[in-house]
Amino acid sequence: MAQPQLVRESSTAPARVRSKDATKDASVATAATKLEVIVIPVLDVDRAKQFYARLGWRLDADFDSGNDFRVVQFTPPGSGCSIIFGKNVTAAAPGSTQGLYLIVSDVLAACDDLVDRGIKVSNVFHGASGVYAGADEPYLFGRRRLGGPDPDRGSYHSFAAFKDPDGNGWLFQEITTRLPGRVDKATTTFASANDLANALRRAAAAHLDHEKRINGADANWPDWYAEYMVREQAGQPLPR
Repeated sequence: MAQPQLVRESSTAPARVRSKDATKDASVATAATKLEVIVIPVLDVDRAKQFYARLGWRLDADFDSGNDFRVVQFTPPGSGCSIIFGKNVTAAAPGSTQGLYLIVSDVLAACDDLVDRGIKVSNVFHGASGVYAGADEPYLFGRRRLGGPDPDRGSYHSFAAFKDPDGNGWLFQEITTRLPGRVDKATTTFASANDLANALRRAAAAHLDHEKRINGADANWPDWYAEYMVREQAGQPLPR
């Protein structure tokens, strides 16, 4: 068998960009390695605990050894990953963690929920279509933020930002349809009743167009809805 050749890239070589289908670029690891905990550096543990409780996140633990060590754990609704903070949990400076993304199906509704809870949140914004330099705070699409949701309401392209009392930075990112390779095609799940309801609304709107094309009522609409929702979440071509 021929031995694979190692290719060394010079520092001036253009960066390689992965395709939209992650499964085409690398083999998928077989060992489950689930991201479950992110450490948040805070100065005042009780103040941080009150803030994340106001967000409506589930309090999983508050362990205080009574000997200069304390750890608090919260989990956002529908998330498989939790955050922890406390005393002597991390050496990072309080407020130094930035760019923490919370995925939502409706960014406007997510912002309204924070406002109702008394949490300050930015206006919804989107990127500048390939313009990445600017004076705004960095995020996934650079340092240029344009007001309002993405004009096409494209998946992955609408954001809002907020901070905890120490300045750790969070962002909502609206995702309604996943790119290929981003989810397990054999599994369809919804993180909340709201996510499921939004998926049903999108399927209903698309099904109306489908019935117009077939010029009549579709008695098989439950199967059509199911196929649409599974394909949408897996990033596959949608039924027409």
